[in-house]
Amino acid sequence: MALTIGEGVQRFLLVLVPRLLLALFGLVSPGTKQPKHLPPIKNPLLTLSAVQLAEKIRRREVTSVEVVQAYIDRIQEVNPLLNALVKDRFSFAIHEAARADKLIEEENGGEEVLRSRFPLLGVPLSVKESFSLQGMPNSGGLKSRRKVLASVDAPPVALLKRAGAIPLGVTNTSELCMWMESSNHLYGITSNPYDLERMCGGSSGGEGSIIGGGASVIGIGSDIGGSIRMPCFFNGIFGHKPSKDVVSNDGQFPSCTGLQNDYSGSGPMCRYAEDLLPLLKIMAGPTAHKLSLSEEVDLKKLRFFTVVNDGGSPLTSPVDNQLIQAQKRVSARLEADLGVTVKEVSFPQLKYSFQIWDTFLALPDKDGKPPEPFVELMADGGAVWPFWELIKRIFGRSEHTVAAIGLALMERFHSSKPSQFILKQKEELQKEMGDLLGTDGVLLYPSHPLLAPKHHHALFTPYNFAYTGILNILGLPVTQCPLGLSKERLPLGIQVVAGKLQDHLSLAVALYLEKAFGGWVDPGMA
Repeated sequence: MALTIGEGVQRFLLVLVPRLLLALFGLVSPGTKQPKHLPPIKNPLLTLSAVQLAEKIRRREVTSVEVVQAYIDRIQEVNPLLNALVKDRFSFAIHEAARADKLIEEENGGEEVLRSRFPLLGVPLSVKESFSLQGMPNSGGLKSRRKVLASVDAPPVALLKRAGAIPLGVTNTSELCMWMESSNHLYGITSNPYDLERMCGGSSGGEGSIIGGGASVIGIGSDIGGSIRMPCFFNGIFGHKPSKDVVSNDGQFPSCTGLQNDYSGSGPMCRYAEDLLPLLKIMAGPTAHKLSLSEEVDLKKLRFFTVVNDGGSPLTSPVDNQLIQAQKRVSARLEADLGVTVKEVSFPQLKYSFQIWDTFLALPDKDGKPPEPFVELMADGGAVWPFWELIKRIFGRSEHTVAAIGLALMERFHSSKPSQFILKQKEELQKEMGDLLGTDGVLLYPSHPLLAPKHHHALFTPYNFAYTGILNILGLPVTQCPLGLSKERLPLGIQVVAGKLQDHLSLAVALYLEKAFGGWVDPGMA
């Protein structure tokens, strides 16, 4: 669908003005004296998947204490550069690892019993700070909650711990988990392991950074607009936003209000594709039966589709050519290896992705109760005036980030009455994409228009998350997959989308893409 003259002018201005602001920002922003990359991984235990580690621990080929200590050592090596893990529980983790080793020694039923009861026994885990992890901070990056400690575990965290996983600590988020960069005035800013001058994404950015940096093997994130997939893309790892109502969203701060629970998804983040399915199965717990996770997938029998961009929204950046070429390579490889046809399709409604996301996240729940205003979340029981916070921010006196203040200001101008045109666009898109995918279709879609931006640059392209956000509103399962590195040695990647409750299809494609394109790359070797 061609742009109108008005849309063309709008797009030109939306591209030109941010570039001018970026140039100005580059002139006034301080340089960095820190190294640009992480040191390479030396301990071979850090290059094994969680599935492989669990098997070696059960077979007594390595102890859990050795594995946990290896990850603690790596965290202590790279976290001063990344600022990804914001609070550790290393002493508890070592104690829990020793108990896991003792349990293995005393188990008389053998390896199969241990695999059935504790599939992740002795394997280290990182947890996004917005999830409740008993005894750990649970602030969501809000300074007023600096002393809040979780008294219980969030349901998916509890299920992972029950499976034997050992949390090492909690990781950084954006303020109140509603921005593309993990930065707040409680913990500071988190960096990308492939280039410390670049952002790690948000809001599960600490998870993406610590896992991508080889300092964690598996983690848990949440995603209401791409908060699992963007960090996974920027940090070169795998992640999965599940079908809705499969993994519990309870036990998080901030909690979902209004209709937000319908669009938010909690899911796994990891370096190795083979860990995705078992992690999802554990995190889903009693609702795992909704998915066909034990079903074998024959990729040759799937129907494949590709959408190259959002149709030219004036709000989003053009897709980087390296990402376009990477997506074309995926299509060509699928056709060559599997004998399938990857059909290029388009959905004109995708041009309104941001407006659809913005509209539906503001809708009231079935009882007519609207979502809690963002400014009230910022206040945390007190009072916050966005314009005053903006003035304070100019003089470095506000406890809130520019992104959070901007969101609060935008909220002031948000229409309480949804656009009927936008509602129609969503319904049409939902039907057309649902009909296309069915129970055997898979869709390839860009993860983001740009490679990992430099710190703070997302402030000048605030709508680019629409590439991920629209899929939250549609309630579809999506797996984020790495595809090697760009010429700048930054991660490339792609979203793999399946029909509702067909998570096993996109997870199977992730396994294929890892073999075809190499998967995660050690940033120290990049």
